[in-house]
Amino acid sequence: MLAPQTDISDAEREAGLSRLVYEAGYSSATAALTSGVILTAFALHLGASNLQVGILASAPFLGQLFQAPAVLLVDRIRKRKAIAVISSIMGRSMLALMALALFLPPGLAMIAVIFAQFVLCGLGAIGGCAWNGWLRDLAPQERLGTLFSQRMVYTTSVTLIAGLAAALLLDRTTEGSSARDWAFAGLYAAGCVSGMISAFVVARMPEPSMPPPSVEPLGLGELLRTPFADRNFRRLIRFLASWQFAVNLATPFFTVFIVRQLQFDMTFVVVLSVVSQITNLASVRAWGALSDRFAHKSVLAVAAPTYIFSIVAMVGASQLGNSQMGMAYLVALHMLMGAAVAGVTLATASIALKLSPRGEATAYVATSALTSSLAAGIAPILGGLFADFFAARRFELLVRWTDPGGTSILSPITLSNWDFYFIGAGLLGLYALHRLSFVEEEGQIDRREMVQQVWFETRRAARNLGTVSGLRALTEFPGSFVRDARVRVRWLRKQRHAAMEN
Repeated sequence: MLAPQTDISDAEREAGLSRLVYEAGYSSATAALTSGVILTAFALHLGASNLQVGILASAPFLGQLFQAPAVLLVDRIRKRKAIAVISSIMGRSMLALMALALFLPPGLAMIAVIFAQFVLCGLGAIGGCAWNGWLRDLAPQERLGTLFSQRMVYTTSVTLIAGLAAALLLDRTTEGSSARDWAFAGLYAAGCVSGMISAFVVARMPEPSMPPPSVEPLGLGELLRTPFADRNFRRLIRFLASWQFAVNLATPFFTVFIVRQLQFDMTFVVVLSVVSQITNLASVRAWGALSDRFAHKSVLAVAAPTYIFSIVAMVGASQLGNSQMGMAYLVALHMLMGAAVAGVTLATASIALKLSPRGEATAYVATSALTSSLAAGIAPILGGLFADFFAARRFELLVRWTDPGGTSILSPITLSNWDFYFIGAGLLGLYALHRLSFVEEEGQIDRREMVQQVWFETRRAARNLGTVSGLRALTEFPGSFVRDARVRVRWLRKQRHAAMEN
């Protein structure tokens, strides 16, 4: 059942791609019940410090460092499905340990949770390394964008339902009570079961046999040297590393910021996550279509700046504080953030696969993951280390107004604590976008034209919400084809002009 196949029929391939899509439902249920907001809430429930929250947030990224030996393991064993399934079962069994950690003494409980999280993430990285190369050879390249968008639809839908269920469960218990202990234990037990079902579905997908090595097995250094020798892929690695550091300097602490600094309850945090997932679900298909029609870099050129803007805009929430206006602001901001994350996640997942040569995706994708994950893993630990330092600092912009009646001093802007992280992440994000401009991808268009395409898709989706306008759209001439043709002509002209200059 876990052995690779030399020949895969079209029916077997299509069945495997179908399982690839709906398997995302089980794996996303596991993640929704045991990671992200729930994991942070779990850590705060156990009395975790800012540093411990940062360490937990770094685990998924530092765990990716295990892809280095995994590259060698895949190249030697050449059974990617077996590696992916076995590592998944072993790693997700750690969720049972995290459920039992609630009944340990407080100090020991956090140690057990951190240990289990690192084991889970490390083994997940080993399985992911095998999974990426396996997927690259199983899925047709021209369908990667569509397949990833379909997986994201399942992921977002299940995450939405599981997140709401988790919020309702936690909301029915009192903070610090034994009932809350049992609620968290139930969430992690359910996540463990869902993870095991995911591994079973993956085991039923066909795996194409890897081509026999033309030379003797290479060492780890030799395997990783090839991607770095590829000039364009090296540029992609620089972008992904700088991007991950910028984003993960602040985003892992959103929950801490909203709960501790703004004094909102955990239920509202989960609602914000749900709102973000809804907009993510609503926009992912459009991003997938644009990604297939043009290029992943073009999608990033629009989605990435939007996401960076959303992070910096969190400073506005601290100015509004715990108020109805502040709640509305956070909801609107998370809607924008959810749409941007959909585009960024889809494009970054696909572009590394697209720019890697067929048959060498394992080494290329693993190298990209190693460098970007190291940067992403360091960022939240630094954030946790310096949290107390910035908590004791405050920046105020004072405005003095003097008139015959006296002098008034206003403070329209006040920055403190996590606000410094949001601004720092924005500045680092600008540098990451600069690195993206050097990456070359076939079919890419400039940012202005991509913004026009995004606006066109948004307007079309808005029109189709109405019954009358939706029926009218069925009889309209497909103007998107004309628009696409014009964009393609412009791109070809630029290519010819550049070739003539060279």
